[in-house]
Amino acid sequence: MKKHTIVALVQDRPGVLTRVAGLIRRRGYNIESLAVGHSEQPEISRLTLVIESDHVEQVVKQLYRLIEVIKVSDVTDDPIVEREMVVLKLHAPSSVRHEIVSMSGVFEAKIVDVGASTMIVEMTGTPSKVENFIEVVRGYGIKEMMRTGRIAMVRGARGHNASEYVENTNGSGVVPTLN
Repeated sequence: MKKHTIVALVQDRPGVLTRVAGLIRRRGYNIESLAVGHSEQPEISRLTLVIESDHVEQVVKQLYRLIEVIKVSDVTDDPIVEREMVVLKLHAPSSVRHEIVSMSGVFEAKIVDVGASTMIVEMTGTPSKVENFIEVVRGYGIKEMMRTGRIAMVRGARGHNASEYVENTNGSGVVPTLN
């Protein structure tokens, strides 16, 4: 199955994320990554989903049926900027700390905490760069790891601009109907 990146604008209301995740779960698709946060407009959130599916167009159509969903796009084949963040707690006795610091520098990662025998490292980059970093430092011993999930934005003028939605709704959040 192919992994697809889907970007959606949704109304920032309680239960929206539950309805989106429930819809995808009911269809039997695996959510590999899910990230959601505020957009440039109040009351509108931007959601990035990575799912495994051969028939992603069905997922997009089903998402549009949810009242709170404003816009949905499969951006898998579009020119996009993708980022993911990982925070790792590594086993780091004093004998290997310099190696971890050097490796972190190569990947442009930051050391955010140093304990008696551990270091916490933060790294942001493309999903493949994050994966490579994890594989490189795995040999030191990963005690804990947390990944944010992928976020994506289409390059150039095309994209998901929440401001356009607000302009088309006269700022009310309700799309006017034509009689």
